[in-house]
Amino acid sequence: MADHDVKAMTADIECPVFDTTAFTIPRPLSECTVAVVTTASLHHRDQADFSAGDTSFRVLDGSHRDFVLGHWSPNFDASGYAMDVNVVLPLDRLDELAASGRIGSVANRHVSFAGNQFELSTVRLDSGPQAAQLLLADGVDVVLLTPV
Repeated sequence: MADHDVKAMTADIECPVFDTTAFTIPRPLSECTVAVVTTASLHHRDQADFSAGDTSFRVLDGSHRDFVLGHWSPNFDASGYAMDVNVVLPLDRLDELAASGRIGSVANRHVSFAGNQFELSTVRLDSGPQAAQLLLADGVDVVLLTPV
């Protein structure tokens, strides 16, 4: 189905109107600490690899660049990652944005999940909120999601 077909089918759907706003006005990016959350199953060499159905996460130390790609889906083409880790974990690009003042800073820690999941309720209810709390405790204001 083409994009214009989808737009035509949804053109008359009413959008809900809310009495209150669920969001706050964010600080300027130039004042924000940014972290990455990826689903590339990245981990450090001294951390356990992800297994099938593993809904936990790994905390990635941004000062180390010894990442191991644990994504084992046959649908994932790892050649981009092999050429440049920034394809799935763009820490070098974030460092450049921080150096230029476009963002405030890059978080010290980042989070990796295994993206090839079929049952997401544990991520939604347990490990996802745990990862969010960890990043909030680190003072992270913005998360860059890199779904794989």
